[in-house]
Amino acid sequence: MHIAVDQGADPGKKFITYVNYLADNGYTPPNARTWVDEIRNLGNEANHEIVIMDEQAAKTILKFIEMLLKFNYEFPAEVNVPEVAEAQE
Repeated sequence: MHIAVDQGADPGKKFITYVNYLADNGYTPPNARTWVDEIRNLGNEANHEIVIMDEQAAKTILKFIEMLLKFNYEFPAEVNVPEVAEAQE
């Protein structure tokens, strides 16, 4: 949600809106739709049911978040993409 809003999505929307925003606007790799759908399913389950996630689900979500952060912030900053460099100052 925070990454999507930082990239221009409107605040105050549902989780699925942010996941779709990231995928539909190029903030995930082009072949990541399967990952996006899996994370959306895990996120919806965690947000709408009182269920303790298992270790594998937690690791999957963390890997996905790590990929999003690297894809949208770390890698662009390393090659000095102006918008990213300005946002980090």
